[in-house]
Amino acid sequence: MFRKSDFFIILAVMVSFAISAYLWFVLNDREQAIFTAIWIPSIFTFGIYFKLCALMSKTK
Repeated sequence: MFRKSDFFIILAVMVSFAISAYLWFVLNDREQAIFTAIWIPSIFTFGIYFKLCALMSKTK
């Protein structure tokens, strides 16, 4: 069910979350932490889009 590309998407989300948490809690840089946290839904959205494109190309 999961492909290698799915794991890369989840890895990118985890890295973005870790960087955001580091910026928020360790460096107290709230603005950069929020900016980095905004990447998480964007990464998921691109991952879903590419997965749907791959599924649609298989059905045709």
